[in-house]
Amino acid sequence: MTKQHLLDDAAREQRTDLSHALNYLLIGSDHRPGANPEDQRSDSIVIVHVPAGLRQAYLISIPRDLLVTIPSAPGYGGGQDKINSAYEHGGGGEAGARLLSATLSRLTGLRFDGAALIDFSGFKQVIDLLGGIRMCVDTEVRSIHTKTLFTPGCQQMDGARTLDYVRQRYDLPDGDYDRQRHQQQMLRAVLDKAGETHLRNDPVRLDRVLRAVGGALTVDTNGVPLEDLLFALRSLPPDALQGVQVPSYPQTIDEVSYVVLDNGGGGLFDAVRGTRMPAWAAANPRWVNRL
Repeated sequence: MTKQHLLDDAAREQRTDLSHALNYLLIGSDHRPGANPEDQRSDSIVIVHVPAGLRQAYLISIPRDLLVTIPSAPGYGGGQDKINSAYEHGGGGEAGARLLSATLSRLTGLRFDGAALIDFSGFKQVIDLLGGIRMCVDTEVRSIHTKTLFTPGCQQMDGARTLDYVRQRYDLPDGDYDRQRHQQQMLRAVLDKAGETHLRNDPVRLDRVLRAVGGALTVDTNGVPLEDLLFALRSLPPDALQGVQVPSYPQTIDEVSYVVLDNGGGGLFDAVRGTRMPAWAAANPRWVNRL
């Protein structure tokens, strides 16, 4: 597992205390084989909010087309753009993650306790080593990448099929919002499968899974030993995860499609900063996904 400085100093919580509420930034890279290394955008941006007590966790998906102000960076003068381009403007990798974290911190007022870059091509191997995961398709959709037809119903998927499915947003009723929800479901399914007893009782297979996870992740734990973090989070109940969409709506500006915040985010970021997420989720069921 590679360790890097993924958080901008302005976006970093000065000292992480595992007994307090925690906020982590997950960045999934959509860099594909054969693509230009300079042309990378963050395919998935998720804030993981864990209230104090470590009994709940919220996966807050940031719309990839969200219109934001991106700070300046070497070779980039800053300005308004879609949030997923911040990773690209920063140059991808470690520097791109720092610019994205600075952009998100400015938008939300949050400081992060850590971050992780997820290589989706490596994540495919993790799912395969787990023996696949169970995904429930709610709307028929044909992949724009592989032409695979996904039909409604719960089904076992291998890594390639899972990642193909969760990348789809066209021809879905709610477009990118559906894609965000499917990616949240994938993370829940992976965690559920990884927590199964038979995997813990098979040390050889467990070692292979952990090695694959390590190969797919680049992490910044803000000085907290990864073992301590994993030990603290293991107390999360199986049904602890809730998916959250940022209150927002699509808007075309100068013939470009964006997503803009609805009423400043509908109080979501205030709730995260003030550790009031359970109350906010209960009061805003429209934006909460059942995983």
